[in-house]
Amino acid sequence: MKEKVRFLGLDVHAETIALAIAEPDGEVRSLGTIANRTESIRKLLKKLGPVEQLKACYEAGPTGYVLYWQLAELGVRCEVIAPTLVPMKAGDRVKTDRRDAERLARSYRSGDLTPVWVPNEGSEALRDQVRAREAAKQDQLRARHRLSKFLLRTGQHPAAGVKAWTQAYLTWVKQVHFMQAARDSTLLDYLHEVEPMAERVKRLEQAIADAVQVASPQMQEVVRGLQALRGIAQISAVTLVAELGELSRFASARQLMGYSGAVPSEDSSGQRIRRGGITKTGNAHLRRIAIEAAWSYRLRPGVGPALRKRQEGVSEEIKEIAWKAQHRLHKRYTRLAAAGKDKRKIITAVGRELLGFIWAIGIKAEASSKLQIAA
Repeated sequence: MKEKVRFLGLDVHAETIALAIAEPDGEVRSLGTIANRTESIRKLLKKLGPVEQLKACYEAGPTGYVLYWQLAELGVRCEVIAPTLVPMKAGDRVKTDRRDAERLARSYRSGDLTPVWVPNEGSEALRDQVRAREAAKQDQLRARHRLSKFLLRTGQHPAAGVKAWTQAYLTWVKQVHFMQAARDSTLLDYLHEVEPMAERVKRLEQAIADAVQVASPQMQEVVRGLQALRGIAQISAVTLVAELGELSRFASARQLMGYSGAVPSEDSSGQRIRRGGITKTGNAHLRRIAIEAAWSYRLRPGVGPALRKRQEGVSEEIKEIAWKAQHRLHKRYTRLAAAGKDKRKIITAVGRELLGFIWAIGIKAEASSKLQIAA
């Protein structure tokens, strides 16, 4: 006898959860609203009967994956759904929590929802750390811009040969004085905002390096393997692993490219073919790393001291893939540049193709790690 599965749709908010259930016989009904607390969820599941006959889903959002982990611990099969891919009826202009929960339950039962990858708690913690470092770098850039533009507005210039944001540059900034006390206090405030930023970034980068040291052998192997690529050092490699999890979950490099949102959009019909800019409907952190690394491939293939050091202990197979990436991507860059293409479009195209080599190295590294564990 086929198991009768009931489908639970949850519209999750910070303090409340609206619920609806789709019965196997076709009925979809609201279960009301409960508090977003573990005890309330546990009480509800007791009322609904055997957890083995339940499948739950909710949309990915600001509440993260805590509810997913709670339900998994209670024995409920759960999936987190991509909110932009939930089917909507044309012309439906009424939106409430109850309706959202009922729509999720109904669509989940019919198989019309697209789940997202859910990391484990360790991977999620590392991803939070990586994103905190990225936020710190953005804050540092904003603080530096405020200070440098203030100096520019007031006509202050360092001596020739002094590079921006070096120790010599900061020493010069501290010696700048104005006739107006208001400007002196403004400069001091901007300077005191800039100086702690470097320490904050350095502290977070050290924390990421420490986290990698205690990570799983598979994660360490993938991080080490990805650093064999030109333009990808430790922080970039850790960011890729934290955002992607296991690269083997992507069946092909093309799937990974699509996940990054770096593929061209298209609006074609009949004889008309119209392609636009990249979709950007994917992981922006992954896309940023790939495009930043792509700038390295405008240079002729070569292995410098820093790259040679990163490749120590990496298998010959992975080194060969990385070397092939240098030749192929540099050739693509020069060919597109010779055709007169816009440089930003060239780098985007190179970054998209670089994701294919990232996928190939990730697959090799994961397989190698699994073999070592089995041995």
